[in-house]
Amino acid sequence: MSDTNNPAFRPTRETYDPLQQAYENLNRALFENTLPNCLITLQRSKRSYGYFCGDRFARPDGQLTDEIALNPSHFRDRPQEEVLATLAHEMVHLWQHHFGKPGRGRYHNSEWAEKMMAIGLHPSATGKEGGAETGDVMDHYIVADGPFERTVKKMLAKGFSLSWTEEPDRSLDALREANGENRSGKRVRYVCPYGDQKAWAKHEAKLVCGEHMEPMVPHQPTPRGYIDITPTADDEE
Repeated sequence: MSDTNNPAFRPTRETYDPLQQAYENLNRALFENTLPNCLITLQRSKRSYGYFCGDRFARPDGQLTDEIALNPSHFRDRPQEEVLATLAHEMVHLWQHHFGKPGRGRYHNSEWAEKMMAIGLHPSATGKEGGAETGDVMDHYIVADGPFERTVKKMLAKGFSLSWTEEPDRSLDALREANGENRSGKRVRYVCPYGDQKAWAKHEAKLVCGEHMEPMVPHQPTPRGYIDITPTADDEE
């Protein structure tokens, strides 16, 4: 066991320095170093790998900065290139926030989709080939030998690594939640990824939008400012 009183033991720096390094590398390689720095945070957002929110934090002098949040609960069970793909996905939203025209609310429009493809991430509502490229809830997949994959391969070859990953929660409540159990009895609002259709149903209900014949997904509440939710694999079911 490490001596946590050792000055060299700095888990905060060891966690966030690699994320800042990754942001800078991806900014330089995929965005021509045009993106402003932002605040990268770790947030355990249910059913989300990460999100973006513009102008979310401010200093006393009035300086604003955007937030990109990553879900540390999935750092252990996902390859590092997939975690970095989530970071790049949110960086596209940051790019659009500053240099483009974001869709209304959570809608991922064609401008966003085109920029995703330009950096080597193919937008897909299902996270797989053939999924819709625009919509309210969007995932992506990595384009083989695209700019993103080539950049990340170089980073990993040079020793890039996320030093700290979250230990699994073995409590009974956590295991029940991981298995999709919900003892609250509350209903959940579901939305169609491709339209305005909404419905209320019990937790883990399997609903299909009658207009688009696509699975409906749990609604994600929107905090102050523009936000993007990158769905977890659970939302693809």
